[in-house]
Amino acid sequence: MPRVAERERTPGVQQALDQVKALLQKHRIVESMVHKQDMPRHELVESLVHKQNLAELQKKLDKLHPADVAYILEALPLEERLMVWDLVKAERDGEILLEVSDAVRETLIADMDSQELVAAAEQLDTDQIADLVQDLPQDVVAGVFQSLSVEEREQLRSAMSYPEDSVGALMDFDMVSVRDDVTLEVVLRYLRRMDELPDHTDQLFVVDRDETTKGVLPINRLIVTDPEVMVASVMNADFISFSPDDKAQKAAQAFERYDLVSAPVVDQRNRLAGRVTVDKVVDFIREESEAELLGKAGLREEEDIFASVWKSAKNRWLWLAVNLCTAFFASRVIGVFEGTIEKLVALATLMPIVAGIAGNSGNQTTTLIIRALALGQVTPENARRMILKELAISLLNGLVWGGVAGLFAWWLYHSVALGVVMMNAMLLNLLVGALVGILVPMAMQRLGRDPAIGSSVLLTFTTDSMGFFIFLGLATVFLL
Repeated sequence: MPRVAERERTPGVQQALDQVKALLQKHRIVESMVHKQDMPRHELVESLVHKQNLAELQKKLDKLHPADVAYILEALPLEERLMVWDLVKAERDGEILLEVSDAVRETLIADMDSQELVAAAEQLDTDQIADLVQDLPQDVVAGVFQSLSVEEREQLRSAMSYPEDSVGALMDFDMVSVRDDVTLEVVLRYLRRMDELPDHTDQLFVVDRDETTKGVLPINRLIVTDPEVMVASVMNADFISFSPDDKAQKAAQAFERYDLVSAPVVDQRNRLAGRVTVDKVVDFIREESEAELLGKAGLREEEDIFASVWKSAKNRWLWLAVNLCTAFFASRVIGVFEGTIEKLVALATLMPIVAGIAGNSGNQTTTLIIRALALGQVTPENARRMILKELAISLLNGLVWGGVAGLFAWWLYHSVALGVVMMNAMLLNLLVGALVGILVPMAMQRLGRDPAIGSSVLLTFTTDSMGFFIFLGLATVFLL
């Protein structure tokens, strides 16, 4: 579960982080003072003080939700993070490992031995293990499989077989199904024998004798309806379901549109395979948003803010290298027109305006297109219409703001011709920015890549290079 962007923090979570930091600071100060003291049985006293301080910190951690502990671990430097991690009770390890970011999880797993990792995984449901297993060493994965029942092994293999962006990867096997040919009284007796219902159970899934999914039975309808009524009479036969191979984005859109809490996942024979719950969908949406932010910034993966300088630097190299190449290309475009710039120095001061405005306009277009692609609003049928609309918007903006820029250039340098060149250069470059802002994300999606990856870098390269070329080219033709 990658977590890049900063979590939404309630005052309680931030207060807990501050308290943990204060306890760690107190621990360092007290231990430093005791260590410097010259007293009888010094080692024993130092050991007792150490244990007392850590016991206070552990007591605080035990009261926190796993997600809050995960946030605290992400906010601490490596040495303090591992100290806090050692104080977490072993039975909570699995839940917390699921909550932390991939980068931080890597540091925690590296601090655990194989037996600890197997024990942590054993505490989780099979769908949760599937989220974690890709980060575990192979010997630990083998140990986890051996600890599972035959049914759980099959469920784990099934969950691991689906791509990360599919419904199957979000699927939960912990659900309640009932037959359609029994009364509600039978269903209620069945539920009373359970210790508790699975989380996010707002409806029961109804199947027939062949395990074919027939409908859903909302919990609220179960409670208020006469117990002698048959399940088939009160269930919803018109319900939303998904296939394990469906895109997770499709499920996210359905959950948002229909305010779903859970939905069944059925196989090709319409048999109940699992369910999708709102918490998994929310996690997926957040991860997609964070990946989009990373891609637009040219980062290959999420980054632990306390990682080593070397590791963090490598994560940023790819698109920095691309950006450097594009910058050299843009500089060569300017170099071609050195003679023009020497004759009319005003061009050097106006060039960044042409490139910058088109870059900003293109970024607006790119953001809208990426969002439309994510929502499934862009289709082959309407793509041409969308391109024409964005070009028309850029044409209008070019006429308006290019005219403003042209007037500004005329007012500064008292040259009508320079103002006209400025206006036309901005108009043309805004059209270029709009075209690139549309085509780059659409091409990325067509290639099966994240539409946001490197889009801002490629857009900046194009609007800079073409902006300089158009502006200086027009100036060479009409001003010299």
